[in-house]
Amino acid sequence: MKRKIIVNDKMQNGFTYDLTEPAGKNFHPEFKPELTPKDMLEMGVFGGKYMTDCQDEFPRNWFEKAKLCSTKHDPNLNFFGINASKPLSYWKSKGWIYEEDPRGWFQWYCRYYMGRRAPFDEWQIKRWKQMVRHIAQIKKNCPKGFLECRKKQRQALLHWSYDSRRI
Repeated sequence: MKRKIIVNDKMQNGFTYDLTEPAGKNFHPEFKPELTPKDMLEMGVFGGKYMTDCQDEFPRNWFEKAKLCSTKHDPNLNFFGINASKPLSYWKSKGWIYEEDPRGWFQWYCRYYMGRRAPFDEWQIKRWKQMVRHIAQIKKNCPKGFLECRKKQRQALLHWSYDSRRI
């Protein structure tokens, strides 16, 4: 079942990794994302800029309805129409970027979803779990289902595969 992936894009050239699990299966018991990478791309994340040069690495159907823009980060493409991103330089300065996943958490999630397992998975899952503080803020401050409330926090949650439309 093991399958080797070779990555050639703007940020990684000749990088390889193995898929050892079936796509979308056998996740860590504490990792329960609410959205698939395909769902997130279709809803609108990262201003559409994030995955424009690495589509060959992932299933073609992830990109059929994805909201993408290869020329710039466009917050209007985000589901909540607001910028909730920090630049990659910020994430690097915090030490949150592994060499294996130079685009950050979402790249890690896409690869994890596809079946890659890596020594740093638990660290990324821990970061994902820390986003629940934003869920608590939305529950505390927003009427249930009112998506106009705390749009920036809701978009940030979407970037981490939490679906705040249910809150």
